[in-house]
Amino acid sequence: MRISRDKVNKLAHTVADTLAEVDEADFLEDRNTIRQEARKILEMLLADEVKIDAAARGKITSQQRIILEGTQEWDILYRKYYNDEVKRLGI
Repeated sequence: MRISRDKVNKLAHTVADTLAEVDEADFLEDRNTIRQEARKILEMLLADEVKIDAAARGKITSQQRIILEGTQEWDILYRKYYNDEVKRLGI
């Protein structure tokens, strides 16, 4: 699922604001730097998710027979291959 840049920025703001409210967290950098780093991390995770999705779909399409998306078999294979890719990447 693609998330717009505005939504990623909103999430990054929420992360920075929430961390600022936690007593156990002290910022060594200003809040904007924290927000930017949170945005970078979120964008990296979303990019990884796109790669994982593509790999899982690729494995399904490489099957000898055609498996239609939306069927129970496709859903089961997708979850299996998706989880395998997540484990392989160590996420």
